[in-house]
Amino acid sequence: MRSLIIASLALGLSASTALTAPVCDGVKGYSAAFEGRRTFGWSPERLESFKAKGPAAASVARVIKDADKALKAGPWSVTYKTRTPPSGDKHDYMSMGPYWWPDPAVPGGEPYIRRDGQVNPERATDAFDRTAVTRMADAVEALSLAYYFTGDKAYAEHAVLILRVWFLDPQTKMNPNVSFGQGVPGRTRGRAEGLIDMENLIGVVEGVGLLGPSGALTAQDTAGLKQWFSDMADWFVNDPLGKEEAAALNNHAVHYDHQLITFALFAGRADLARQVAMGFTKRIDAQIAADGSQPKELERTRSQHYSYTNLSAMLDIAALSRCVGVDLWAHKGPQGQSLRTAVDFHAAFAGDGKPWAWKEISPEPEMVYQMLLKAAAATNDAVLASKAETYAAQHGERRFVLRDGPAF
Repeated sequence: MRSLIIASLALGLSASTALTAPVCDGVKGYSAAFEGRRTFGWSPERLESFKAKGPAAASVARVIKDADKALKAGPWSVTYKTRTPPSGDKHDYMSMGPYWWPDPAVPGGEPYIRRDGQVNPERATDAFDRTAVTRMADAVEALSLAYYFTGDKAYAEHAVLILRVWFLDPQTKMNPNVSFGQGVPGRTRGRAEGLIDMENLIGVVEGVGLLGPSGALTAQDTAGLKQWFSDMADWFVNDPLGKEEAAALNNHAVHYDHQLITFALFAGRADLARQVAMGFTKRIDAQIAADGSQPKELERTRSQHYSYTNLSAMLDIAALSRCVGVDLWAHKGPQGQSLRTAVDFHAAFAGDGKPWAWKEISPEPEMVYQMLLKAAAATNDAVLASKAETYAAQHGERRFVLRDGPAF
């Protein structure tokens, strides 16, 4: 999953604030209300509130600290990996499935076998691109936020260098496909599940929006980035692996939609973004049960992790869908399932609520915190905000949530 080195605003939006909140206007995003910054999920209202706290505020200081580290790191490129993809072209992204391990009963270990929830560290080596794309995205997020908070153009200039190397330079750029994502040695060169690796790019899109006023990005850079993301959106829609991922019945389909709507908005393709938003009701109907649970995620060995991360992505999509005039919070499925029923179901296990009753080999209360922050902001619900506060002391300065906003 993508890293979220982004900032979170204090919870609770009043009714008057909801009425005057900035509006995400289609493929223009929040630019009209944000001095030309074309963000889509990152709310100007929240960012401005953070900026007002000043660089000494713990949350802002954390971002600047990360950005200072990023100034000394990178750039990264898919061409720097030590292995060559099956295509023979190092410009193609390549990663390994996280839960696949050498079979100890077979000489050489292939074909690999699956251990659900147990990540093979081989995946993170420089033989693959998974670590590089994560570091690249984290750096762009941190640098763009630090530039916004401080006005120091050095942050913007280094972010743009990183963007050019990863996306634009003919010698180093990534081809816009994920044909060899999450391959499994001895089994397959690439899988539909590999598309989820590109979730890191969602924060990159938002970061590019913050860099606009810096002047570090040229018009040619911006046009090139928009074309790259448009090409990637086309690959998602048309490639057999993309079609397979879109047909998934679990969190992978949700993350597919989250990426596709983001890429479409950034690329200026309002029709595609609206198509994704309008079609997302089928995910709600298929993945959320009448009681608000997510049966497919409860089957996993990391049932809590997947339940909360999947719902969190759903809330992100609901926020982005507002950009194209679609209100997913109003949808109710044939069994009464909705985003709200899912939020209420999962909130019941938060804080001092009921103990989680399904298998979870690696509990992550941080994911509970993220979901509650987003849901509270989207619904103006004081109870959800209060529940989130139970996690704030532990997680409030580690992860920040800028996405989502008041419901329609």
